Amino acid sequence: MCGIVGYTGGRQAAPVILDGLTKLEYRGYDSAGIAVSNKSGNIDIVKAKGKLQVLCKVTHNGKNLDGFCGIGHTRWATHGEPSENNAHPHCNEDNTIVAVHNGIIENYVPLKEKLIRRGYKFYSETDTEVATKLVDYYYKKYSDPLRALTEFALHARGSYALAVLYKDYPGEIFAIRKDSPMVVGYTDGGAYLASDVPAILKYTRNVYYTDNYEISRLSANGVKFYNLDREETEKQPSVITWDAEAAEKGGFEHFMLKEIHEQPDVVRNTLNCFVRDGEIDFGELNLSDEDFKNFDSVIITGCGSAYHVGVVAQYVIEDLARIPVRVEIASEYRYRNPVLTGKELLVVISQSGETADSLAALREMSAKGIKSLAVVNVVGSSIARAADAVFYTKAGPEISVATTKAYSAQLIAVYLLALKLAKVRKTITENRYKGFLKELATLPEKISGILGNKSEIQKFASEMMDRKDVFFIGRGIDYATCIESSLKLKEISYIHSEAYAAGELKHGTISLIENGTLVLGILTQNSLVEKTISNLKETESRGAYVAVLATEDVAGIPANFRKLLSLPGVDGHFSASIAVVVMQLFAYFLSVLRGNDVDKPRNLAKSVTVE
Repeated sequence: MCGIVGYTGGRQAAPVILDGLTKLEYRGYDSAGIAVSNKSGNIDIVKAKGKLQVLCKVTHNGKNLDGFCGIGHTRWATHGEPSENNAHPHCNEDNTIVAVHNGIIENYVPLKEKLIRRGYKFYSETDTEVATKLVDYYYKKYSDPLRALTEFALHARGSYALAVLYKDYPGEIFAIRKDSPMVVGYTDGGAYLASDVPAILKYTRNVYYTDNYEISRLSANGVKFYNLDREETEKQPSVITWDAEAAEKGGFEHFMLKEIHEQPDVVRNTLNCFVRDGEIDFGELNLSDEDFKNFDSVIITGCGSAYHVGVVAQYVIEDLARIPVRVEIASEYRYRNPVLTGKELLVVISQSGETADSLAALREMSAKGIKSLAVVNVVGSSIARAADAVFYTKAGPEISVATTKAYSAQLIAVYLLALKLAKVRKTITENRYKGFLKELATLPEKISGILGNKSEIQKFASEMMDRKDVFFIGRGIDYATCIESSLKLKEISYIHSEAYAAGELKHGTISLIENGTLVLGILTQNSLVEKTISNLKETESRGAYVAVLATEDVAGIPANFRKLLSLPGVDGHFSASIAVVVMQLFAYFLSVLRGNDVDKPRNLAKSVTVE
C-alpha cells in the first residue's frame, strides 16, 4: 500500500527520490519521509505528516539534502496514526541503520517484546520500527548486512518490501521482499528501487522484478541479488515498453479524468491484442482448446472492482458457454475450504497483480492442483508469475486510486474468455460467435460517444451534489454495473450509496427511502426492464427521486423519471462496458463539485498489498 523509492549513483539522491515518490503517491498519502547518506557518512532523515508536497516544501524539493544514496517513503497508515513520529524512514538508536517498509509485520508485537527485553526502546507505534530494530539486532550480532536481512526474513511473519541503509556501507541500499511488490532498475547513472515501475521509468526501462525472500544489493556500480543462503543469483531484466508520458496527466485536471478518456483506446488495444483475423487468439495464454473443453466450471476471484468484473463475467460466461461459474471475494475465498472436482478454471482478476488477498487465494488453489488464469495489467507482477496462464490487459499505467480504464480492460478479458469457452464447447454457432466479435469492435466508438456527452452527466452531478444517500438498482448484468457504480461513488465522492438487485430492495432496504432519496436505475437488459421499472415506481411512491440510465432501445420509461443519458444500443452481454463509463463520470464530477481530492481519496490506496 505504501510507496518506496531508493536511488544510489552519480546524481544528488534526494531530488531523484522525491520525483519518484510523486509517481507513487497514489499508494499512500498520510505522511512521507526521506533518508540520505550525506557526504560525511551520516544518514540524514526528514519526515513530514500529510501529503508528499509537505516534505518537498520542507526539503526544497530535495535540494537541502546532500548525498548520492538514499531511500524515501510515502505512507498509507496501518499501524499507528498518521503522524511525523510514525512516518518512515525508521531508524535504530544511533541512526546507523535506517529503513522504509511497505507491508505488515504480523508478529511485530512478540518481536517488539523480545527486543525490549534486550534493551531496545521504541518511539513510534509502527511495525516498521520493530522491523528496523530487528535488522539492527541481527546486524550487531553478525556484522553482516546480508545475514541481518536473512535473519529478519526468518523471524518476521507477514508481508514486506524492506529497503535498508547501513552507515557502514555508504553508497549501498539493501532490500528484501515477501508478497509486497518491489522492482529494481540499473543504468550507467546508478541503481534504482521502487514499489512500482512509474517511479523509475524516467531513468530506466530495464527493471528486475524481485522474488519472495530475494535480497537486492544496489550500488552505483550495479545490482546484485542473493537468496536466503546469501548466495548470489542471476536475474534477467524485463524491458518496459509503455511511455513515461502514460503516467502523466497529459493536460487533464486529474488522472482519473484522463484515464476515463483513455478507455476507447484501452478497449481497442486489448481487443486488437487478442482478436486477429476475426478469431480470438489465446496462443500466448498457455491454455489450449483442449483445456477449455475439459474445465467443468469456472471460479472467478478478486477484490473491489475486480470482483465486480467477476459478477459481470458470471452472467456472460454462463449464458454463452453454459458452464457453471462461481464468483468469490478473494479476502473470503482464501480462508474457505471449497468443494472442488479438480477440473475448475480459477480466474484471478487484479489490476496491479499484487493484491494480497487475491494472491493468497491463487496460491491456495494452486496448492490444490487447480489450473489458474490471471487477468492483470502489470507485467511481471506477483499474481502473473504465480498463475499458470496470464491475460495481460492493455490499460497502461493507472495512477488514480479509483480504477476506470483497468476495469474496462478487464471486462474485455472476460468477454473474450466467455466467447472462447463458448466456441470451443460449441454452445454458440459460428455466425453468432462472429457477430459477438463484431459487436465488441464497436465498443470503443460507443464509449467515445458517451465521453462526447459528458457535459450532460456533469449537469446531472451538479443537481445531485447535495444528496446524502444514493441507491443503484438493476437486474442481471445491470445489477453488476450497479455495484461497481456504487463503489465508484463511495470511493471519491464520500456520499453513502448502496447497490441492490432491484427485486431485493423491498426485502428490507426500501425502509431507508425518504423524500428526495436518489434511486438510480440502470436499464440495458430488455427482458428485465419492465420488472425493474416496477421496482423503481415502488421507490417513487415512497418519496424517492428516480433517475434512469437506459439504452436508446428501451421503451416504457415513465415520463416523470429523470433520464440521465440515452446509451447507444449494444448487445446486452456487453452493456456494462457502456453504462459504467457514465457512472465513472458521474462519480468524478460529484467529487470535483464537492471539493474532494479525486485522485487521492481519503483512507484509500491504489494497490492493497496487505490484509
